[in-house]
Amino acid sequence: MNNTENALSKITRDRERTNLLKKYEQNTLAFLVQHIPSWINSDALTAIGLTGSFATAASFVLAFYFHRIFLLFGILGFAINWFGDSLDGRLAYYRNKPRKWYGFTLDFTVDWLTNILIGLGYIIYVGGKWELLGFGFVVLYGWAMMTALLRYKIINKYTIDSGLLSPTEVRIIISLFLMLEVIWQGSIVYCGILACAVLFVINIIDSLKLLKVADNRDKEEKSEKQPE
Repeated sequence: MNNTENALSKITRDRERTNLLKKYEQNTLAFLVQHIPSWINSDALTAIGLTGSFATAASFVLAFYFHRIFLLFGILGFAINWFGDSLDGRLAYYRNKPRKWYGFTLDFTVDWLTNILIGLGYIIYVGGKWELLGFGFVVLYGWAMMTALLRYKIINKYTIDSGLLSPTEVRIIISLFLMLEVIWQGSIVYCGILACAVLFVINIIDSLKLLKVADNRDKEEKSEKQPE
């Protein structure tokens, strides 16, 4: 087993992935964890990821007050966010220094802050009645996060993916929305409507699936308690 294969086995052992880009993403992460300086730890990577979220939020503000070309800065923010957010826990596992519950709590908290920051940035940029789309995105993405927590509680397996979509694909899609807005002003409103509609449908599907799993678990626990 070479170094990359060894790194890959370490960083993927605790999480099942189903997203579209999982193969390429996991291989990239396996390469990166081997080259991160020893003086950078998981907490530092989490901070780097959060810095990327602030950069994306700032891009909306700059675009509102100056020019929409600043939205491209938000794509860089998403890249920084992906780097920190995707590597913080993976680095801990690679170095055999995992803090499962600490890392889970910190990661989930920072993800929620990221969601709020991007929603607020969108609200500031679009303004008017369309700012409701920003609130809608925050609520719907929060729903998806809640579903992930409930799934973890019910099946004792944590997954951040919803079928072929994961936070990585979401970052890429929103980055494409930002690029489109720079080219075609006003398109971000239609993109926001599309994003909220897709999130709503995905949340409904995931919630119904989870309810079925929860019902089956109730039935199993009930049958186990019944006397033979």
